[in-house]
Parts: sequence; C-alpha cells; structure tokens
Amino acid sequence: MNECIPTNTQLEDTGFGYTLSLINGKYKMIIMYWLNEHKAVMRFNELQRSIGNISFRTLSNTLKEMERDQLIIRKEYPQIPPKVEYSLSERGLSLIPLLDMMCEWGEHNKTL
Repeated sequence: MNECIPTNTQLEDTGFGYTLSLINGKYKMIIMYWLNEHKAVMRFNELQRSIGNISFRTLSNTLKEMERDQLIIRKEYPQIPPKVEYSLSERGLSLIPLLDMMCEWGEHNKTL
C-alpha cells in the first residue's frame, strides 16, 4: 500500500493535500451536505438561511471557489429578478462518501 504522505514530500503535492485543498474552509462541507442531504438544488438565499450565520460575501466567495473547483454547478436563468441555482456536480457528489465517513466517525467518537 502506498503512503498517503511519503517522507520528504510536500503535503500539497499529494492526493491527500489536494483533497484537503478542495474541502478546506469553514463552509464548503456544510454546503455540500445541504445540497446532498436536504435539497439537490438550492438558491443563494436558501443556502444562506440554511447555513445560518454566514455573510453574503463569504457565501459568495465560497460558492465561486467551489464552482472553480468543479464541485458545484451554478445555473443562471436570464430573467428579472435574476435567478441562480446551485447543485452538486458529479465531482462534488464523488466526495459525499468521504463526508459520510466523517459523519459516522464523529457520531461514533464524540463525547458528551
């Protein structure tokens, strides 16, 4: 079996480091969770209300990063007022088993 982070290798040069770079951030995994578990397609304001205390700017920047990394799909409708919807891409969906394992581990190991 290959080492996840071989000796004398920079973290960012490994698959582990790459995965961390995609899901790193306070809200990325939460956004993925909402889009997978609660509603497959959500509008910006729905996401903001669901997450709770996240600023407009932070959510906007996080969604832009996730779109750039091809984790979500942004679909804009040419209408007034503007309508934009977000959903998980196939690439984003492929990370859900990882999030599920993290959830299971947390449930098994959390202390009261």
